[in-house]
Amino acid sequence: MKLGILFAGQGSQAVGMGKDLYENCEAFREVFDLLPQEQRQIAFDGPMEKLSDTRNTQPIMVAFAAGIMAELWQADVQPEMAAGLSLGEYSALHASGVFDAKMAIQLVTRRAQEMHQAAAGVDCKMSAIMGFDREALAECCNAASDVGVVQIANYNCPGQIVIAGEAAAVEKCTVLASERGARRCVPLPVSGPFHTVFMEPAGKALESVFNDTVFGEMKFPVIFNAVGRENTDEETVAELLVRQVSHSVYFEDTIKTMAAAGIDTVIEVGPGKALSGFVRKTCKEIKCLNIENLEGLQTVVETLKGDM
Repeated sequence: MKLGILFAGQGSQAVGMGKDLYENCEAFREVFDLLPQEQRQIAFDGPMEKLSDTRNTQPIMVAFAAGIMAELWQADVQPEMAAGLSLGEYSALHASGVFDAKMAIQLVTRRAQEMHQAAAGVDCKMSAIMGFDREALAECCNAASDVGVVQIANYNCPGQIVIAGEAAAVEKCTVLASERGARRCVPLPVSGPFHTVFMEPAGKALESVFNDTVFGEMKFPVIFNAVGRENTDEETVAELLVRQVSHSVYFEDTIKTMAAAGIDTVIEVGPGKALSGFVRKTCKEIKCLNIENLEGLQTVVETLKGDM
């Protein structure tokens, strides 16, 4: 078995996340206590509107993932490769040893603030387009650009691509895609036009933050969103994190890269099973395990012990 780990991003957050783990797992609790009490309460009890505010979503999701990693390390579960969807990339870098939990939470807290500020005043939307190919959707984005900015934000898996931008342009693009054969279009619960040109000011602010940030050495490879592969010697982690915030996420390519590297089992960390769905649609031979609560953690640890 060659084990990879995937970390969920914004949009997968759920009220109640982490509550049973916090009550029963000391290592998880120690990490989750790095969050302010107000954010812990939002994670446990909502409301969803506050949990979906990117300024809360990002640190809560990263603290959740770091807490799960603390429990996995305690159980001697050692991945050989990691990736994350958008925000989840910071969790992948934490898992690989580039950031400790405190630094990861601090960085995404600043990232969230900058992204919120960059989105201020923009009437924005994100939608998942199902059953449509890359080239056809790019044509729809171009055709809708006469009413505003709309871009492809995420290439999630075959048949699922996310668009983002100004609401009018996203709405026009979804209509065009539906008319041209898209199976359906699903609005996403996020609070900004992420992975579009609107996030360039956030990227510039992060670049300044990273200049004063110490990046540790990776203990195992991380597959980066902006390129769908490992970084080259010429590409720094900081550069790819800056690029990621305003450019497309190549998650389908990321999954294929992991499969080509021999990863045959992945753990998805975070609420829901969206990433496992992407994996099954991209490389169905990869076995998917999920950790979104205490039961999931216990099941994964027992399953991996049996496979080792």
